[in-house]
Amino acid sequence: MNLPATLPLTDTESGHRLDFLLVAEMVEPGSRVLDVGCGDGALLSLLRDRKGVDGRGIEISREGVNACLAKGLPVIQGDADTDLADYPDDAFDYVILSQTIQATRQPRVVLEHLLRIGRRAIVSFPNFGHWRVRFDLGFRGRMPMTENLPYSWYDTPNIHFCTIRDFVELCRDVGAQMEKAVALNAGGQPMRVTLPWWVWNLLGDQAVFLLKRR
Repeated sequence: MNLPATLPLTDTESGHRLDFLLVAEMVEPGSRVLDVGCGDGALLSLLRDRKGVDGRGIEISREGVNACLAKGLPVIQGDADTDLADYPDDAFDYVILSQTIQATRQPRVVLEHLLRIGRRAIVSFPNFGHWRVRFDLGFRGRMPMTENLPYSWYDTPNIHFCTIRDFVELCRDVGAQMEKAVALNAGGQPMRVTLPWWVWNLLGDQAVFLLKRR
């Protein structure tokens, strides 16, 4: 949205955020893509350059929209909580919500719109169930601040924190099929797929899900 909700790690070789590179791996070349809460257009630019997508974006901040337009990206100003309802069904192959769902007022409604607008949805978010977060809450009695959740409680754009397990339950509630799920540890590296959900929930710093309607 208008503020970066998280500060994920960056790949030093490519200069791209690690979660962006993971999202790009999930997108088929030449797809129609809508990036919701696209910020300065970094992910859209990556998908355009590497995957040749027909990309569009929606961003709430004027500064973000201007940055996208300066990169030649077709982005409009809008709010995910109110404006997704105007998009028709199956308008895109992929609808992406990167590190933003926790900053929306109605996460479930937004997710339902993603699955309606796109044939597939890609959602990434910081995991509030990570052990460092639990430590700060349980032993320090303080709202957590980590590299991936860098804001104080009084100025954070994140208003609906969730854990990986919470998001899995939400996917079940809205009838979303999980085609792929990846948890990244604090170093930005994917955790083993064979690990149980509770390990991902404890050690995963952030997660990326590829979803589709059932």
